[in-house]
Amino acid sequence: MTDKILILDFGSQYTQLIARVVREANVFCEIIPFSKSFVFNDTLKGVILSGSPCSVNDEDAPMADIKEIAKKVPVLGICYGAQLTAKLYGGLVDKSNKREYGRAMLNLVAKSDLTEGVPAQSQVWMSHSDTIKVLPENFELLADTDSIPVAAFSFKNEAAHSVFGLQFHPEVYHSAEGKKMIENFLVKICGCKKDWTAAHFITETVAALKEQLGSSRVVMGLSGGVDSTVAATLLHKAIGNNLFGIFVNNGVLRKNEFEEVLAIYKQLGLNVKGVDASDRFYESLAGKVLPEDKRKAIGSSFIDVFDDEAKKLTNITYLGQGTIYPDVIESASVHGPSVTIKSHHNVGGLPAKMNLKIVEPLRSLFKDEVRKIGAELGIPAEMLGRHPFPGPGLAIRILGEVTADKVQLLQEADALYTALLKKYNLYDKVWQAGTILLPVKTVGVMGDERTYEFTVALRAVTSVDGMTADWAHLPYEFLADISNEIINNVKGINRVVYDISSKPPATIEWE
Repeated sequence: MTDKILILDFGSQYTQLIARVVREANVFCEIIPFSKSFVFNDTLKGVILSGSPCSVNDEDAPMADIKEIAKKVPVLGICYGAQLTAKLYGGLVDKSNKREYGRAMLNLVAKSDLTEGVPAQSQVWMSHSDTIKVLPENFELLADTDSIPVAAFSFKNEAAHSVFGLQFHPEVYHSAEGKKMIENFLVKICGCKKDWTAAHFITETVAALKEQLGSSRVVMGLSGGVDSTVAATLLHKAIGNNLFGIFVNNGVLRKNEFEEVLAIYKQLGLNVKGVDASDRFYESLAGKVLPEDKRKAIGSSFIDVFDDEAKKLTNITYLGQGTIYPDVIESASVHGPSVTIKSHHNVGGLPAKMNLKIVEPLRSLFKDEVRKIGAELGIPAEMLGRHPFPGPGLAIRILGEVTADKVQLLQEADALYTALLKKYNLYDKVWQAGTILLPVKTVGVMGDERTYEFTVALRAVTSVDGMTADWAHLPYEFLADISNEIINNVKGINRVVYDISSKPPATIEWE
């Protein structure tokens, strides 16, 4: 069985980063809310306590029984987790004289397994307003900084495993040796084997799917995206043609996407049926102008089309889904699901409507891990490397009402944009790029004629996970070239603009 680390989430914005660092060290981990009970078994090797926006001295501060946990496995507290550990063992945590935020220099003052191989001084990232002023009795100081007396500590007695605390964020990029410290905790302190690899995941997952599904028949809606394709490929390895994929053309895909994706599915040997329901979706979108109305129309139409196609199949007992770990974490977050900024493109009404059980092969993976699994499975690089694409497709990149003519116009412009990004070797340097058709016509001059045609906005951002994003600083030569390409080749567009908004305050998509 694979070794596991549990991360107790106290509400930190960095909790997912902790998990990513643990996973990058080839150790499996899970995030659960601090208040959720869990079972100790032979696979659980250690517990990490996350940071939090709360103070340990708040009346309703989030708590965990760290002393009991430490009787079973080693514990590492990070920021709030370190402060909570110190307080519960009898130390003093109080307001800092000043808020400690940003870069600081860590000074090691004692040797420890946690800091083995770490230089005597290294940069770390602080983010707290409380600070540990006095360590509990029998705790050892491992490191300080110029501004705080306790930056790292350890504790061990005969009745407990090792307990460590870091009053900074080792998981963030700015903590130069942070990953090393986390890896030391995983390997030297918890004894993890570092066997969480793509090949290992595939072997374990396929075996688990075979046991779970047996001879059951599974239906799955495929989008052409990375998540659903990798999930379907894993299911296919487990149950072969008992997986029935349905790929729906909703009329707002990219140019030639329906045909190209079906060809890749055929190459992968997947049992997938393509359904062109473009006209049905256009009818549902007629007259819809508001973004949420368009999203709901597409979601509702997809459920109807998918349900109609699934009814043609017999003895289906499972619905396959490409859910990934950030979706799972979001639904089980410390404070409940986040406020809805826009409705999610995953269709949640299908399982109940179709009376099916759900199977989700990727629910433990982050996006970058899904890509690694896909590469190990032999999925073509051009599919794994595709930019994220919204579920409602071009419908939310056409501002205002969606019509077939507008879709065709945008498809042509967007295809030219993508092709030129690749020609300039910029596609893989950008996290996501897309073209937006604005509900604005402007006057132009072509030859001796005046034109009155549409404007498109080009969007390109750099990001790690889409939670935050900066606009991509594309070369002026490229922008000049793509402007000419679109205006000269797409009749109906006579103006091109470039979006230089970052997220936040803007979102990546316009709708």
